[in-house]
Amino acid sequence: MKGTIFNIYISSNAGAEIISINEASLIPGKGIEGDRYYNGSGTFSALLKNNPSAELTLIEKEEIDKFNKEQCLNLSYSELRRNLVTEGIRLNNLVGKTFTIGKATLKGVRLCEPCAHLAETVNKLVIPHLIGRGGLRAQIISTSSIRVGEQINGYEEINAD
Repeated sequence: MKGTIFNIYISSNAGAEIISINEASLIPGKGIEGDRYYNGSGTFSALLKNNPSAELTLIEKEEIDKFNKEQCLNLSYSELRRNLVTEGIRLNNLVGKTFTIGKATLKGVRLCEPCAHLAETVNKLVIPHLIGRGGLRAQIISTSSIRVGEQINGYEEINAD
């Protein structure tokens, strides 16, 4: 299986509803056009101002599915409040690496670990069970649009067992 973008999500403000979009404009130094962190209105916008790790967040569909199965939950892909849900890719291996989504160039900055705020708003089980599995924070290197279904390049594929 090739790594692809499964879903794209944005939210206009901290705590606002997460909406699914089919296409997104990525802007270096800002994030996804229309998203709360692009607008400077995310929960941690002041703390993360001018921090490349605030530009884009990704999480593996497989990890959300695994979490739901292990915890007997049914969280939607949007509830974990990451911008991109990926499929067929090991995001942890992208820390410190450059990769592409369509024509967009990105750099994996650090893991996107679950925080107390996410545990409080979504489910307290995210902290003990998604540490090391909560996704990736990435810096946007080049301006481009991305779409659901686009391929991700420059990574290690998940082996189909």
